[in-house]
Amino acid sequence: MGAKRFGGLAATILAMTLAVPAFASDAKDDPLAAYRSGEMYSGYVTGDPSSREIQDDDMMNPSFLWVDKAAELWTTADGTAGKSCADCHGDVESLKGAATKYPTTDAATGKFMNVELKINDCRERQMGAAPFKFESDELLGMTTLVKLQSRGMPMNIDITGPNEKWFKKGEEFYFTSRGQLDLACADCHITNEGMYMRAEKLSQGQPNGFPTYRMKWQKLGSLHRRMRGCNDNIRAEKLKGLGEDYLAVETYISWRASGLPVETPSVRK
Repeated sequence: MGAKRFGGLAATILAMTLAVPAFASDAKDDPLAAYRSGEMYSGYVTGDPSSREIQDDDMMNPSFLWVDKAAELWTTADGTAGKSCADCHGDVESLKGAATKYPTTDAATGKFMNVELKINDCRERQMGAAPFKFESDELLGMTTLVKLQSRGMPMNIDITGPNEKWFKKGEEFYFTSRGQLDLACADCHITNEGMYMRAEKLSQGQPNGFPTYRMKWQKLGSLHRRMRGCNDNIRAEKLKGLGEDYLAVETYISWRASGLPVETPSVRK
């Protein structure tokens, strides 16, 4: 399935940009080698050196303000069941590797979920507690805490069986042009990745670092918030966070990132 190329205003912008050389996936003594997988590489590679420095130091990374609060929530009883996360899971380290497999179909409910939706499902079904709101500090923090347990492990989601329809829906969305600029996700993150649009270098749009602390936001933010921002940039409709469309796209791009290590919480400009 091919992606159409930029036209109109976007073509004018890109004509003024400078392409960067491709990264060699087998380069020796490459300090970023851990973040590469074949021709795929994390946004960490194309990121600003200052943001990489902050990400690499947990004491400097602002995301850990949310992680610390989530660690307190982990052992805090809530809801009609009077349970905490720890009552079912024990130490949060027990979830090592879990985040590498999401989004996926939940075995207990048959529902398709990403990590955020799974957290809220546990709160509702197991704790009798209200779900955390989309993009709330509580949901961002708990999602980051859970994904942190898989940091350095390769992403490896299953796109077979009941997950396949979500993968196909996400793939179709990814290559479909939309908005007033008539652009698809693939136009930026496949056809023109590595080039500049205005002052921003176009990455491959890999999801392995989310939630991420973005300098522009001065806050931790979710993958679905970033997708909404992309839709806004191309003057397209911003869809519902944690809704089916973005959940499907998350599935497709998580498959594209297969083999890349989870680096949550990342830091980006």
